[in-house]
Amino acid sequence: MPITYTSQDQVEVYRFSAPVAIAIPLAALFLQAFLPLRIHFFSLFDLPLLVVIFFAVARRSPVAGLLTGSLIGLLQDSLTHQPIGIYGIAKTVVGFGASSLGAKLDVDNVGARFLVTLFFYAVHEVVYFTVARGLVKLTLQWSWGHEIGGALLNAATAAILFTLLDRFKQRA
Repeated sequence: MPITYTSQDQVEVYRFSAPVAIAIPLAALFLQAFLPLRIHFFSLFDLPLLVVIFFAVARRSPVAGLLTGSLIGLLQDSLTHQPIGIYGIAKTVVGFGASSLGAKLDVDNVGARFLVTLFFYAVHEVVYFTVARGLVKLTLQWSWGHEIGGALLNAATAAILFTLLDRFKQRA
């Protein structure tokens, strides 16, 4: 499953209808906020992060990726008991990076999506941990096993979820 470099002319840019662009992130935030309360295993998933990566890679616009990441991150922050902005900063970095990478590489196949999600999950966790420990002074512990397991689980979920969400893409 090769990841190929593409020229700007070869890259497909997609847009989404307003109801889709609003409903999918809200559904991901709702599921992320309430499912871990009932099913503790679900806390390993980061659905809002997967939605940020999907929209950023599909739109291939760094500004749109940055805004999508910041809005979803801030909404996720508002549903937690942590200071506002930690998820916002981490998801903003991921949104910008994923959209910038999506503009340069063909990431429309399952293998590429798995690898991109694996990479950006790691970026998200490093940024989140750095901001939470360094700026906000939260007491967090880094667990390599937990992070690697979470990255693999989220990447596998993204490979399936992105294929389902492809149905909502519209050519720009």
